[in-house]
Amino acid sequence: MNEPKRHREILRFLQQDGTLSISDLARRLRVSLETIRRDIKPLAENGAVVRMHGAIALPTSVGEAPFEKRMRENASAKKAIAQSVAVTIRDGDSIMLDTGTTTSFLARELLGHRRLTVVTNSSDIARTLATVNDNKVYMAGGELRSDNAAAFGVSAIEFVNRFNVTHAVISAGAVDAASGIMDYDLEEAEFARTVLSRGKRTLVVTDHTKFGRQGLVKVCDFADIGELATDKAPPPDIGEALSAAGVSLFLARTANST
Repeated sequence: MNEPKRHREILRFLQQDGTLSISDLARRLRVSLETIRRDIKPLAENGAVVRMHGAIALPTSVGEAPFEKRMRENASAKKAIAQSVAVTIRDGDSIMLDTGTTTSFLARELLGHRRLTVVTNSSDIARTLATVNDNKVYMAGGELRSDNAAAFGVSAIEFVNRFNVTHAVISAGAVDAASGIMDYDLEEAEFARTVLSRGKRTLVVTDHTKFGRQGLVKVCDFADIGELATDKAPPPDIGEALSAAGVSLFLARTANST
């Protein structure tokens, strides 16, 4: 692939997925890190991209809040995962969702459903599903985070502990073969763990970029979940650990599926 074509591909990837690391671009384009850095230099100089620590983004995304940036990253994969999960939820079901970009995508895919009972700590999810199609939406109280406008803390956990739901769905910051489902924030991990305890069905939704990452805080073991929905098959070690724990894995069909 020649340099002009790589430049076009870099811009296409950014429009599709948002912020991308240098190493991820090199892997996608099958070139060295040095080649990617040479490609990025003129793009940054003419203002087509903005450089960050080990990553690049489009100028239009730099002013966004952190949650909005994450919504842009791997958006097509997250949407496909959300669509695959939405069809397993019926009108009139109850569902508990933690805050996360993939769970926010799921909320949007549930807009065609009716009479849902939704429990969440995410103001984004609450706004999406409240007051439409005879839904009932209950939002946990507590201190709202500035980055994702979600509530955390003791009061949020006490609130959701009052409910028993059909579907308990959480997102994941990291998925590790040895440690299981992980996150990077203690309060988010504690809230996600509580959500899982309230559902007959326990489901993790995560795109493939979270596989093999090592988070800071453990959410749960694989044995604590029933299903994992993603867009690509996990690496062999994670796949084997999921299978050994009896977790059902289902893959969403994406635009790149064969």
